[in-house]
Amino acid sequence: MTQKDLLYLEDAIGHEDNLIDIWEYYQELLSAQELKNLVKKQIKKHQELKANLLKVMEDTANE
Repeated sequence: MTQKDLLYLEDAIGHEDNLIDIWEYYQELLSAQELKNLVKKQIKKHQELKANLLKVMEDTANE
């Protein structure tokens, strides 16, 4: 994996962190449980994406 690829992964992980923070912020503002559940799904989705990106970086580092 090239340095450029690693920088892209770092950026993507940072973007996922930002999205998780944004969704968590809005989750606290909502009062309707149905909307909170929708936001919770988005948080989980972005946490999984971040974990997948981190795994790719770790696998690359271990090669």
